[in-house]
Amino acid sequence: MKVIPAYMHGIMDYLGGLLLLMAPNLFGFADVGGAPVLIPRLLGIIILAQALLTDYEVGLFKVMPMRMHIFNDYFASLFLAASPWLFGFADQPSNVWMPHLFAGLSIFVLSLMTEPFPRTRRAVV
Repeated sequence: MKVIPAYMHGIMDYLGGLLLLMAPNLFGFADVGGAPVLIPRLLGIIILAQALLTDYEVGLFKVMPMRMHIFNDYFASLFLAASPWLFGFADQPSNVWMPHLFAGLSIFVLSLMTEPFPRTRRAVV
């Protein structure tokens, strides 16, 4: 069920990208270093860049179709959620790995529920 407008998804992109950039400091694992810190920061940058490039109401350059954006979100969110096990830091304290899992699953659900077209240009189906 697609109930989240692309506009709201865009706002969440900007907020989520910034939150991922700050996550290691906010959750107190910035001193751990390595993959636990690099992954959310790199994905935060990627999410912000993708938001700027997406053809939706809050995109600045509008060169990436919303469907491609959502597909990229699926991949990035599953990667983020699985990263504690892929990179071997799932045995760290929960403040290190839980933000990765929670953010990844949240982004996945947000993407599943997002309308694939901006409301200003609805697709004819």
